[in-house]
Amino acid sequence: MTSTIVYKENLRTELTHLQSGTVIENDAPTDNQGRGERFSPTDMLATSLGSCMITTMAIRAADMNLNFEGTKIEITKIMSADAPRRVAEIKANLIFTEKFTATNEQKEQLIRIARSCPVEKSLHPDIKLDVSFVW
Repeated sequence: MTSTIVYKENLRTELTHLQSGTVIENDAPTDNQGRGERFSPTDMLATSLGSCMITTMAIRAADMNLNFEGTKIEITKIMSADAPRRVAEIKANLIFTEKFTATNEQKEQLIRIARSCPVEKSLHPDIKLDVSFVW
């Protein structure tokens, strides 16, 4: 098993990562009867994409001896306006610090790594992905 999820109350769940014991909570979003006080499940989906991209890029950047510290990704999740309720689009804006210096070839490698991360490859093809890199 990877995790357990327990329903608490008021559309909140408690998620436990079994290997580490880490616990996080989810809320339903405000546009779907929730409080929006925590990540919603669809927020986590979109955020997982960014986390996967940045982690796989960091692995490759370390192999290339590049300073990747401080790199961040801004994620915007856009829900479909029509039924069924679903994530329609994810925007990912990757921003590198001025400490990050890489050749064009290294940047291209990192883009390929980011765009082939396991989460992106697991998303439904109907989800529009808008990914930008700010060097």
